[in-house]
Amino acid sequence: MKRPGGVLILIVLAGLGIGATYLMQINLAGRIEAQRQALTGRTLLEVLPSERYDNQPLAQPVMTNPVELSHSRLLGGYLATRNGQPSAVLLRSQALGYEGSIELMIAIDPSGRLLGVKTLRQSETPGLGAVIADWPNTWLQTFTGKSRQAPTDDGWALKKDQGQFDQLAGATVTSRAVLQAIHDALRYFDEHQAHLTGASVNE
Repeated sequence: MKRPGGVLILIVLAGLGIGATYLMQINLAGRIEAQRQALTGRTLLEVLPSERYDNQPLAQPVMTNPVELSHSRLLGGYLATRNGQPSAVLLRSQALGYEGSIELMIAIDPSGRLLGVKTLRQSETPGLGAVIADWPNTWLQTFTGKSRQAPTDDGWALKKDQGQFDQLAGATVTSRAVLQAIHDALRYFDEHQAHLTGASVNE
């Protein structure tokens, strides 16, 4: 017959082992989540050249609620600053493509010029509309430097719609949806510029 003291020691040792394992899992889970968030942040900010900001843009939101626009929906907005001054606004946009929603990150400088566009999520047809997710993306780069005024509102359309922009080959619906989302974002920025860039005043 085993002595009660030996059983008690085994129970204590087992409890210590379980506790140590639990604490280790909590510690690892926290580190894994931090790494995941850091990776997500880097992915979201790839659209913005690193030399343009010295803050943490994703920690400085300038929009708290989604906004419905003419052809898209803004899910959020963030302010990038350099030396305490606004250097870019990042607008997270969602539009309806051919197969489903397309999510974009759109970077705009304080004067309203487009700095870049990156596709964050999409479910378009492989080999056609899905090329919108390539990074870097040659087609999306054609919008860099454009603004709401250049071209004018009428010019913000595909050439087949009497506008100024080419489309992705074989992906008219996808191209139109993305172009309209970019135009929506530029228009929204133009109409809310003071609010979107004013967050740096008290920084």
